[in-house]
This record gives sequence, structure tokens and C-alpha cells, in this order.
Amino acid sequence: MTVVLAGVGADSTNLGALAPLYDDGRFEYVPIPEKTPETDETETLGSWTLRASDRTAAALTDRIAPQPIGDADRTVSGEDLESWPLHRDPNFAALTYGEHRTSGYVSRLRALEPGDIVGFYAGLRRPDGDRAHRYLIGYFTVDRVDVVTPEMPRDEREAVLAAHPENAHTKRARDGECYLEKPVVLVDGRELGGLFDRHPIRLSDYYVKAGNERAQYYLREDVATRLAVRAGGENMMYKPAYRCELSAEAFRRRVGRPGERTAEHAVLEG
Repeated sequence: MTVVLAGVGADSTNLGALAPLYDDGRFEYVPIPEKTPETDETETLGSWTLRASDRTAAALTDRIAPQPIGDADRTVSGEDLESWPLHRDPNFAALTYGEHRTSGYVSRLRALEPGDIVGFYAGLRRPDGDRAHRYLIGYFTVDRVDVVTPEMPRDEREAVLAAHPENAHTKRARDGECYLEKPVVLVDGRELGGLFDRHPIRLSDYYVKAGNERAQYYLREDVATRLAVRAGGENMMYKPAYRCELSAEAFRRRVGRPGERTAEHAVLEG
């Protein structure tokens, strides 16, 4: 059995802000802005309602850079900001997640089997300006894993994408072509799973490592031990994919179940 932890959610590189974590343990999950307006996704920055208020995700920023790498001068603001679509990935309502990142993500996710776990962590910041950190915000139990590659015949690609209709990568695919010419892993989930209601689990510490000059985010040693992290490294600056060698049952016991979590679940159980 295997657990993979994936870094997701809006951050300073794509939204210009981190989602908030409130004093009562509630927090916001805000998907990243879509890289292209060509998508069937109906959720936008202006329609995505924050869970702790009647504001929307658009209130968190005044401009976005949909492609911060390679097209940094392109920004979206004003009325266009409100209508810009979200890349809803993961989609916790439909329990589906897709990924094309090659830095350990595709290889680790495609190795998952039914009954395994995919967990999700995101950067959150308290409104009073305290140090932001990486937090585990939810997970789901794996039901099905498929891979779409550019080399596949078009009819095969279309069939695989059609099997994951709520996935963000399917929604932005056109004529069987994924947005980027890379392999894409599509993971559908089943219960148990979902987005935590509150009390996310902090995964990171922030400090200057011996021999370095600047502080960076690192995976906490107690987290690495209790989740049996075996791949992904300790540096969390660029949201690595972590592979953990523990059973789904052990993972759920340590982090708690969505909808049943209390303040005591803000730390990992033994």
C-alpha cells in the first residue's frame, strides 16, 4: 500500500496570494487559476465562494499571471479577473485529480493502485501575517488511475479522458489533445476522502539549514517519520510529490477522517 502527497492550490506564483487559515481552524481551498480560458470548467475566480465568508476567490488578489513561467508579462485584472476560470484540481466534490508535472509526480501517481491514498497539501497563511506554511488539507482513496500520453492514438486518448469527465485536465482538453504535450495521470477517487472542514495539519518548518544562507521550507521530521516518507526529499519550497510507505488505514488513523476531525487532529496521531 502507498500514499502519495501532492502539492496543490493557489499560491504567490499564480494567484499572487495564499489562501487564508483562520484562528478557529477553518481554512480556504482555492484552486489555481487556469492557464487558458479554453476550458469547460464553469467555476471562476468570481464564482468560487470562500467557505468562511461571502467573498469570492477574486477578493484575494487584484491581478493574476495565468502562465507565470515563460509569459510573466501577461496579466489578467479587473472584470476579466472575475470571469477567469479555475483549474479545479483536485476536484474534491467529484474526487478526481490530474497531473502532468514530471518532477516525481507522474511516476509516483501512476504507480498508485485502487485502495491507495492520494493526499493534498497547500500553502496557507493566517490573516494576521504569521509565517505561511504547507498544510495537509485533504485526501481521497484511489479508485482508478489512467495515463494519457501524446503518443496514444486520438481515439484512445479521447476514451481515457471521457472516463474522467470532471477532471480539470479533461475539461481543458480539445479534440483529444491535452493542454500540454506531456503525459497526464488521471486519478479518480472514492470514499473515504474529501477536503477537511478545518484543522489542516502543518507539514513544514521554516529555518536556515546548516551551510545555507537563507531560510527555506522543509518537511518536518516528525511528519516524515509518522507518515513513513520514502521519496520526495526534505525541501518543500517547490512542492515535491512525497511517496509514503504506509497503509491507507494507518494514514487515516494518523490524520483523521474528513468531516470527523477535531482540534486534536491538527497534529498527527502516533
